[in-house]
Amino acid sequence: MDFKDHFSGHAALYRDARPLPPADWFDWLAQQAPDRSLAWDAGCGNGQASIGLAAHFEHVVATDPSATQIEQAAAHPHIDYRVEPAERSSLSVGSASLIGVSQALHWFDLDAFHAEVRRVAKPGALLAISAYGNCSVSRDVDAVERRLYADTLGPDWPAERALVDAGYRDLPFPFAPVETPSFMMRADWNLAQFLAYLNSWSATQRHTKRTGEDAVRAAAPDLAAAWGDPAAVRAVRWPFFTRVGRVD
Repeated sequence: MDFKDHFSGHAALYRDARPLPPADWFDWLAQQAPDRSLAWDAGCGNGQASIGLAAHFEHVVATDPSATQIEQAAAHPHIDYRVEPAERSSLSVGSASLIGVSQALHWFDLDAFHAEVRRVAKPGALLAISAYGNCSVSRDVDAVERRLYADTLGPDWPAERALVDAGYRDLPFPFAPVETPSFMMRADWNLAQFLAYLNSWSATQRHTKRTGEDAVRAAAPDLAAAWGDPAAVRAVRWPFFTRVGRVD
């Protein structure tokens, strides 16, 4: 399959180092869906959001074009993982009560995906998009992280990353909007966990391949100085943005 694959080369790291979406996000979605029979997690990656959906829906179909990502997903009795693109799924017509996309919409062919949403959605189904932006820990840690993110790794971010940084504001969303409360995304990490997260960035991996240099390792001393006790657990927060629409 022809798709932009930025994560299969470090799928295990991505699985272990990425933060989880807020649990109350999935709870709220289940309350808004017409029923809880079937949810589709499109572009599921390693299934982090799929697990959240499975806590509320009887059946979750989780799809991703990367077989390597799917191989890293945790097995669950309510989840059916499938290697296939979001634009051409194997779901039946009118079968899905909820279509969710977590941190993946910027990789999709939107016109084709929106057509697929209309094909698989049952009347009144929800399309729920979510993503998270750059993190924040403290003023000192953030200053070092921003230099890594923008200055060192700037040339190595895929162009689609700009859509995430903009909160998906400029992406078309041709569905009836549903007013959505705000949700907080947070992880409590020590320094090693934070560095693992930075290593999971696609730009970090691309930078190493392009230059032969480990940008996170180079920044680690400054990050350690800003962090303090490396065993200290700090709150890491991300802006969590959503768009929810009702499919006619």
